[in-house]
Amino acid sequence: MEIVIDDVIKTAQDKRLASIAEKVALGERLSEEDALHLFRSNELAAIGQLAEYVNRKKNGMNAYFIINRQINPTNVCVYQCDFCAFGVKRSDPSAYEMSLDEVLKKVEETYLAGGKEIHMVGGIPAHWGYEKYVELVREIKKRFPEVVVKAWTAIEIHHMAKISKKSYEEVLSELKEAGLDALPGGGAEIFSERARKIIAPNKANAQEYLEVHRTAHRLRIPTNATMLYGHVETLEERVEHLSELRKIQDETGGFQVFIPLAYWPEGTRLGGRRTSSVDDLKTIAISRLFLDNFQHIKAYWVTLGEKVAQIALNFGADDLDGTIEEERIVHSAGTKSAYGHSAQRLVSLIKKAGKVPVERDTFYRVVKVYD
Repeated sequence: MEIVIDDVIKTAQDKRLASIAEKVALGERLSEEDALHLFRSNELAAIGQLAEYVNRKKNGMNAYFIINRQINPTNVCVYQCDFCAFGVKRSDPSAYEMSLDEVLKKVEETYLAGGKEIHMVGGIPAHWGYEKYVELVREIKKRFPEVVVKAWTAIEIHHMAKISKKSYEEVLSELKEAGLDALPGGGAEIFSERARKIIAPNKANAQEYLEVHRTAHRLRIPTNATMLYGHVETLEERVEHLSELRKIQDETGGFQVFIPLAYWPEGTRLGGRRTSSVDDLKTIAISRLFLDNFQHIKAYWVTLGEKVAQIALNFGADDLDGTIEEERIVHSAGTKSAYGHSAQRLVSLIKKAGKVPVERDTFYRVVKVYD
């Protein structure tokens, strides 16, 4: 079905929304004030219609997924952030650390199943040396050279630089030489210093996170970007976060996809309540409208749940992520999503959303179209 912007302009009771719709129709960049107005608007359907108009101009009717596996090598973490239910102290009964052989076994299972990507992130143990991180990448790539290694968040890169006394550029260059192909987007949380002091006071700050990504882009390592929402941040702080990402993307063009991550409070010291599905869909849609220099917006089914993620494919999102196999971080905080999905399940979800399922690799190159 064709999206007609004139319908939004004519029917919007909110005149500011009609003005924003005119900008969208003309391909003009939205301001931070526009984005904030959309967050405060109750016209969810109209916002979704605008976002889907933009998405279809960029990606047609395609909706992407990847056959991948997330590996979380350890949940031992030095930072103990209040918003996180995953990281624990080494002395905690639930603490675990995977051996190199255990990691390689999981990669092998994924590779034999046709997996295209390993997404490796985890806790940050105080007792791990810098070489441990490099070794994991090197050994995976040595054994499975065809598998894309997307590993270590900017927070982990910052930690490696700190313990090794190397620069971000030196760390990333050595990881790239070892076989690193891309960086995930985790660790951004929310860039607001006020909110960050509440939810994650000890980890890398916003500028350090952004500088890691800026450095990776300079080294031609593509990266993803995220935003954790629904905890203590204000709507203004969400818009500021999106604006910072848009500025970096203007500068480098190195971000592949933006991923809004809904906060899950269960088991965290921060607590709180899960945000609404309306807020989820609105955040997806506004991200699509505001981040005009991003090609892809992901509806991460692990945090959204498969039903909301499926609806989000008609609210501006064009990607569901992948099969994942055994995500542990968000599950520690209470998500009721499955630990993993089969490719057939993702194809079915996309088809039932009225979109064309497209299996991709990490870099959004088409592997197979299920038309």
